Amino acid sequence: MGMFKYTTGNLKKLEALMEELGYLVRYEKGNFQSGYCIVQDKKIAVVNKFYDAEGRINCLLEIIANLEIEAAALSEKSQKLYRVISGLALEEEDDLKI
Repeated sequence: MGMFKYTTGNLKKLEALMEELGYLVRYEKGNFQSGYCIVQDKKIAVVNKFYDAEGRINCLLEIIANLEIEAAALSEKSQKLYRVISGLALEEEDDLKI
């Protein structure tokens, strides 16, 4: 995932993507097996609040990877982010503008 950097800006983008998917992301302390848990019926993702930005990003990436996502329903910005984190983005993405 060379193009994706562990920055607070990208953390905010992932949080926005989760929000578009209808998920509320909360950072709390708790006994997590994998650093996060999903409350499915409420669409809440609870991430370990003691994680730094990189840990939080990794949790959100793992959550997103396990969700069924209809990319077409996302905003253009989130669609681009989703392609990047899905490994579908091409390095020459600017050439794809049609």
